[in-house]
Amino acid sequence: MTGLASAPARPATTPGSAAPRQVLLIVCAGVVLASLDLFIVNLALPQIAHDLGASDLGQLSWVLNGYAIVYASLLVFFGRLADRYRRDHGFLLGVVVFTAASAACAASTSVEMLIGFRLAQAAGAALLTPTSLGLVLAAYEPARRQGAVRAWTAAGGMAAGIGPVVGGLLAAASWRWVFLVNVPIGIAALVVGWRRLPRVDGHPAERPDPFGVALVTGGVALLTFGLVKGSDWGWASPSIGGSLAAAGLLLAAFGAHCRHSRTPLISPSLFASRSFTGASIVALSFSASFGAMLLSIVLWEQSRWGWSALEAGLAMAPGPLMVPLVSFGIAGRLIARYGPAMLITAGSVIFGAGVAWWALAIGTEPNYVSGVLGGMILTGLGVGLTLPTMMATASASLPPPEFATGSAVINMIRQTGLALGVAILVAVLGGAAQTGELHAFRTAWWVTAGISLAGVVPALALLRRPAAQRRGRPDPRPLAVDPPSAPAPPLPSAPSNT
Repeated sequence: MTGLASAPARPATTPGSAAPRQVLLIVCAGVVLASLDLFIVNLALPQIAHDLGASDLGQLSWVLNGYAIVYASLLVFFGRLADRYRRDHGFLLGVVVFTAASAACAASTSVEMLIGFRLAQAAGAALLTPTSLGLVLAAYEPARRQGAVRAWTAAGGMAAGIGPVVGGLLAAASWRWVFLVNVPIGIAALVVGWRRLPRVDGHPAERPDPFGVALVTGGVALLTFGLVKGSDWGWASPSIGGSLAAAGLLLAAFGAHCRHSRTPLISPSLFASRSFTGASIVALSFSASFGAMLLSIVLWEQSRWGWSALEAGLAMAPGPLMVPLVSFGIAGRLIARYGPAMLITAGSVIFGAGVAWWALAIGTEPNYVSGVLGGMILTGLGVGLTLPTMMATASASLPPPEFATGSAVINMIRQTGLALGVAILVAVLGGAAQTGELHAFRTAWWVTAGISLAGVVPALALLRRPAAQRRGRPDPRPLAVDPPSAPAPPLPSAPSNT
């Protein structure tokens, strides 16, 4: 990244740069790369193991786990850097790293080589994610930011949901195409972004305390490690217990450090906002249920019904397709009328109903229409209502100097939630040998539905609109956003021609 942190803030656009909607399209290509890769690789693991001669499943699991750990642990640090340096250069650098690492993954000749390049992929994704949302927030005027963030989030949610579909199609040809598919998308985003992205300079700020960086990076890495390896090593094993305990201590120390440091990595004022805190809690619970849902239905279709990776992926397609339809079609009008709390509540309930559908309807004999399809459509509706609204609500409370850092925090919480949901699912399915596969999966689906419904409490408690707005009278405060403790310096933004 280039540019000095002490340089004065410049306008979000320069002559000949992209209009806000074009900025959104460019950075959505980057977030699609990062979100797609979280799930697309899962279905290619059997082919990878066969082609690279991997007999150690524990080692092979690091193709997935290493990516998740590095991605989650670096988000906040890279988000903080993105607020201090030029965000457009940070985004482009993230795309370069991710695209180059994807090509290297496709060319790997050993599991060790593949794991190493997957870690580089994760680092690129951790850089492009917060910088992309920071660019979107800087490009749009305040009144239009929530709609832009909903579009940004819907693109990522659809990419994550459609990952198994794409993975199944590509794995049917070769596992190397699972990584090669990123290359043309990355090159296109890089070329267009270099020519069209606006210049967004960093805000004057001191360097974050390296001690705080070490605390949060180590804490999140150990927490994610404990969650993703707990089912393999046993939750009672000393390694997992020590990892989770150390993570708790490091994150507690990081919280204390942020409260007392002169240059904290995360400003405590972020969580003074009811909207940001409420959205963060919802992000944890909903992401946990989302991660468990995606993995559970693929596991059932492939392990019990014997479907191929391609069949299982295509069976999931209706769910992800609902996300942009709902987010772009009706979510904005519903938020304006009912507020984000009611929309998140409705989305969480609908998502939970979709998972409960599987618990009630799926049996030992394959039946897609009555068993899977209804639940897939309902979960897609729930994601389209909840996920973009949650991210837009959290982003609305961010001051300009913390656009990237705040978005990195909420995305870190989402990634931790995904790992938590997978860990809970695997723990529940661990009793399948005693209770039978169908009973174990039904239990897992009821638990997943319950986790989704848990997000209703913080949504209603912290994200409700002011009483004056609910009675139809104007209220001086922004929707579901608490006023910051100190005014943030204004960020000039170009006139929107969208």
